[in-house]
Amino acid sequence: MNSLSEQIRHLLEESRDPAAAIQESLRLILARFDSETGTIHRLDPGLRLLHLVVEVGLPPALLEVVKTIPVGKGIAGQTVARGEPVSICNLQTDATGTARPAARQTGVGGALCVPIRAGDVIVGALGIGTLRQHEYTAEQTKELEELGRLISPYVT
Repeated sequence: MNSLSEQIRHLLEESRDPAAAIQESLRLILARFDSETGTIHRLDPGLRLLHLVVEVGLPPALLEVVKTIPVGKGIAGQTVARGEPVSICNLQTDATGTARPAARQTGVGGALCVPIRAGDVIVGALGIGTLRQHEYTAEQTKELEELGRLISPYVT
């Protein structure tokens, strides 16, 4: 297996524990992007809420805050509402209002969140963050979107 996509596909298809496989997939994604924190949320379209599926690296005090996110609120909620990636170069100094104030508790600088799509339907959000200030490139954004598509059957 040479590519991250192949590693994740194999992990998800061969695992007897889907929850552990999606958790390990997120860890592999974070390693690829040299990021310390990550979340995968599943969309409940009827309630317009995102539900946390897995996370890596979030402070325990923040878990309750990100457990359920309304569409349109915070980085993940904005990603789903807009139907496009949301990137913040430095969450600690961001003044756009996209991130919730509690998001600063993560210590994250650069953050990128992409919609998870099954075909053309958004089924969730995949977010990564690094402790340093970082501007994610168009190539990185595209790669994260492709990884989101790959994991989509395991998020819904």
